[in-house]
Amino acid sequence: MKLPRVMYSFYEHRLARTLTADELPHHVGVLVDGNRRWARQFGATTEEGHRAGARKIVEFLRWCHELNIQVVTLYILSTENLNRPREELTALLEIITNLMCELQEEGICRIQPVGALGTLPEKLQEQLLNSAQRTVDNPGPHLNIAVGYGGRQEIVDAVREVLTDADARGASLAQMAQELSVEDISAHLYTRGQPDPDLLIRTSGEQRLSGFLMWQSAYSEFYFCEALWPDFRRVDFLRALRDYARRQRRFGG
Repeated sequence: MKLPRVMYSFYEHRLARTLTADELPHHVGVLVDGNRRWARQFGATTEEGHRAGARKIVEFLRWCHELNIQVVTLYILSTENLNRPREELTALLEIITNLMCELQEEGICRIQPVGALGTLPEKLQEQLLNSAQRTVDNPGPHLNIAVGYGGRQEIVDAVREVLTDADARGASLAQMAQELSVEDISAHLYTRGQPDPDLLIRTSGEQRLSGFLMWQSAYSEFYFCEALWPDFRRVDFLRALRDYARRQRRFGG
């Protein structure tokens, strides 16, 4: 039983050594998918699947900290997820609240909530904002925690802010339409001021983005992994990083 574990550890170490700092992505986004399917595999409850997924998030951020990944965006809860059955949603919101507390205590990232926070229960809103304030000086990656997030809604909110700002300046609608630019929208996104993601990873074998960072991912590299999120291993992450390092990015070319 020990030999496979030793060989696995050797392979992981060897894989990590093939990656150099200048080949690593600056910003990694992850769609953490597969918690419910993982639970069904083991005859566990959906809540247990989400708890396993939360534990994996903490582990994943440790890997990012070790590898010096600068920015991480995790898609935790979409606006559509807010329509899940009441019992499941209540448990999931509690798990996310506890996760924020754990990450705050872990001290390995700087938390920034991104999403329509007003759609969330007050307790979770308060915890997200408190965690953001308490972790602002932490080392490790800048963590965008996408909760109550929808890519289309983010763009709508950005355009709304652009128009509101223009109105405050006394600009006419016609003038705004004439002057509106890509930079105007980018400057009002939830992730404003941050670099766009270099690499987007989705677990569970699904090959779609489900509205995740729709604007920001225009030139991102995508990596789809068969592992369900709670089963996602460090070696899976290293393989994604190796795949990214081997690609020649063209940025629309």
